[in-house]
Amino acid sequence: MTTATQSLNVPHAESLFIGGQWVAPSTGESFAVLNCATEEVVAHVAKAGEADVAAAVQAARQAFDHGPWPRMTPAERAVYMDRIAERVEALNDDFARIWSVESGVLYKIAQPRVGQYLSGAFRRYSAMAQTYPFVEPVTSVTGHRGYRVQEPVGVAVAIVPWNGPAGLIAYKVAPALLAGCTVIIKNSPEAPCSGYLFAQICQEVGLPPGVVNMLTADRDVSEALVRNPGVDKITFTGSTAAGRRIGAVAAERVARCTLELGGKSPAVVLDDYDVETAAKALGAPYFSYLTGQVCASLTRIIVPRAKHDAMVEALVAAARGMVLGDPLDGATTMGPLATARQRETVEQLLAKSLADGAQLATGGARPQQPGRGFFFEPTVLAHVDNRSFAARNEFFGPVLSVIAADSEQHAIDMANDTIYGLNAAVFTHDAERAMQVARQLRSGTVGHNASRYDFSIGFGGFKQSGIGREGGEGGLEAFLESKAVVLDQAAA
Repeated sequence: MTTATQSLNVPHAESLFIGGQWVAPSTGESFAVLNCATEEVVAHVAKAGEADVAAAVQAARQAFDHGPWPRMTPAERAVYMDRIAERVEALNDDFARIWSVESGVLYKIAQPRVGQYLSGAFRRYSAMAQTYPFVEPVTSVTGHRGYRVQEPVGVAVAIVPWNGPAGLIAYKVAPALLAGCTVIIKNSPEAPCSGYLFAQICQEVGLPPGVVNMLTADRDVSEALVRNPGVDKITFTGSTAAGRRIGAVAAERVARCTLELGGKSPAVVLDDYDVETAAKALGAPYFSYLTGQVCASLTRIIVPRAKHDAMVEALVAAARGMVLGDPLDGATTMGPLATARQRETVEQLLAKSLADGAQLATGGARPQQPGRGFFFEPTVLAHVDNRSFAARNEFFGPVLSVIAADSEQHAIDMANDTIYGLNAAVFTHDAERAMQVARQLRSGTVGHNASRYDFSIGFGGFKQSGIGREGGEGGLEAFLESKAVVLDQAAA
């Protein structure tokens, strides 16, 4: 077993966190968690069953219906959130190491991003306790004294994916806690360890029992959680296919849901922009960050037809310059995929793309070195038709497609010709032109000359990339219900 494997901090791995206590799972079973760079088992974590789901919902329901948490002021809840942020900051290295080992992100990228996304989210939402209008006086058309009151939606389930669990826990749990909700975190079996570390922090800071609960479960047990009538709100990040299912189940009982789903995001390179410069933003950074396992990745690179070959050459050079290896090694520039199943998925999608006419410019196989781990070569596809299999399907791996456009309008039309609408970028030296094109793109985020999504503003998608937003005020409002109160006279 490697030194990196031995150093993982996974408290109470044999248990679930329910009602403020670490409890044994009803199944008596566990999930094996692998180091994706070595294929070694790094932990065994408790496997929840339907009885555990019912217990977690009951604990969260009790805490919401009868506990102190939703009855505190936002400022009082913010005190706990600041304590959580402090503990996260103290354990930054543990969260970063877990993320690298489980998901394949480079440790040198993970370290700063844990603070940005995890503790940063709790700090930003804590500050909103002083600025957000939870109770707002309004003038009623009846002449009475009106109030617009924002109240917690209730028990919220946070279903967390395997590619970036710590940050996504934060952007689901932090606004839910500020709103006054109680929460059940459902970890992915492939990457549950951040959830354990976070649950330990919640216990350490003294959150009332049942305010945060945490378990790890397979999809069938997760569906029981979504179906449970004691759950008021589901927030899910994952594939569009899984999101469709969750949305359908939630709709049966009109449960609230936020869905942050897949993407096939376009980078529109306009005719005034240098191809080499664009490739520096679209090549190595894409391959380096989580090996392309990011829903917002700019994977459709749309360029003027005259610049297609030059863009392919520049991206091929970037791909061939990547150093594959252990993500904990500072010399590595691209880590492995998170699981064997995800690597097989990428291989299957690539084979279908090549059969459909895409041309392989580089990559496309498992590398000979390293000899173990879930590695896949950084891959570039050329002469991709925007209506082809490669352009239509999300790989969630290190595969870029280059698409030729005949004009600016053609590029915009192709960028929008997709079921997705999560992220996009416009490459041009003219900021006004960038804004004009950005306003025509059907996407939740549009960056200028790079991928520039920002959770502090709000993140989410158009079309089948999801429903609702995470981050910013929109992320808080996703956990609130608006109530109109009309009084005979002003309340004190």
